[in-house]
Amino acid sequence: MPRPVALITGASAGIGVELARIFAAHGYDLILAARREDRLQALAAELDTTVLCVPVDLAKAKGPQKLMDAVAEHKIRIDVLVNNAGVISTELMLEAKGYALTNLVNLNCRSLMELTHHFGRKMVDRGYGRILNVASVASFQPVPGMAVYAASKAFVLSLTESLSEELRGTGVTVTALCPGPTRTEMADAFADLEMAEWFLADPKSVAREGFDALRSGQVIRVPGLANQAMVNWANYQPRWLLRTLGGLASRSAALFRQRE
Repeated sequence: MPRPVALITGASAGIGVELARIFAAHGYDLILAARREDRLQALAAELDTTVLCVPVDLAKAKGPQKLMDAVAEHKIRIDVLVNNAGVISTELMLEAKGYALTNLVNLNCRSLMELTHHFGRKMVDRGYGRILNVASVASFQPVPGMAVYAASKAFVLSLTESLSEELRGTGVTVTALCPGPTRTEMADAFADLEMAEWFLADPKSVAREGFDALRSGQVIRVPGLANQAMVNWANYQPRWLLRTLGGLASRSAALFRQRE
């Protein structure tokens, strides 16, 4: 019987690396996709499983198709799709470069949608498959100072929830993993905040929660009690209060940086 195959995007660092290790340890062959081929090859060398590395920039217009073509060329059946690739922006929207915002939306939203559409259809045809979309606690409320990033992750969460219902009864499940700030390369964005280091979650534990939620068919998983409490609290607050508090926090962080 062939081993199951997991396709993991953003597999060159952070949560993606840890997810690759977990899937490999549970008997999966892997397709690892990211921009940095050297990192993919280094990770593949440490894993005791069959690995296909696909260096690709999924933010580019033809990036998702390049990955789909690589899978088709090798005639590989995808049992699990992990949409982990993403980028963050901590600039005020109108102060950021337009191309950087377009790049963020292309990677966080468009590529995820295209890959989910392509591989999800094949899963439905077979009557089995699992999809894990990495969103964020920022999915649940407006985040001034990270407006486009938070909006992109809200897209991921909304898409996941809607798709989970559309796929009901098909044998295919879709899960949104919504971590808070995690000790990855993305955490460099929070490097100037004194609280950042102790506030950051361990990517290994976040990946484990994502894997467990995926296997159980859970639709939303928020790792960590503090993050769960924050999300639950936000669910019961008026929108004006959430955005006002977010604005105050954003302005306070800006003043803090100016004093450094």
